[in-house]
Amino acid sequence: MIARLVAALALASLLVRPALAQGTPAAGVDARTRWEQLSPEERQAFRDRYERWKALPEDEKARLGMRLERLRGLPPERRAEVERRWRAFQALPPQERQAILQRFARWRELPPERRAQMRAAFQEILQASPQERARYLENLRRWRDMSPAEREMARERWRQERRERVRH
Repeated sequence: MIARLVAALALASLLVRPALAQGTPAAGVDARTRWEQLSPEERQAFRDRYERWKALPEDEKARLGMRLERLRGLPPERRAEVERRWRAFQALPPQERQAILQRFARWRELPPERRAQMRAAFQEILQASPQERARYLENLRRWRDMSPAEREMARERWRQERRERVRH
């Protein structure tokens, strides 16, 4: 549901952004022209999203409004990057989008210190040489292919190896 709301906000932002930037009465004509260029299906989808928006609790509308303002306040190059990523996300098949949203929800549940550790590890991977990165990706692939029992055995082996290194 949140993804749909964000999509509605993104669409609304794309429809009214030039009008807000210009701040002139003629800007409304431009928005109207864009509206009239939408297909009937696109118009109906927009109306449906608007109805869902109206049904939201006021605190949720306020929270989403603040996020939209934060997006509008980004420097142009950062905002363009966010919009590019949003379009790429929207282009994914629905199952992949759902999987990403589920992983993101799990990410947000992590304690801040664990997220910081993971960000640092990811930065390290991005800065690694191509060979090191390829080795990491191969290890990740093997990890994903393991059953839960095999993963637990691997964890136990690593714990044992770590204990042995500490002793020596």
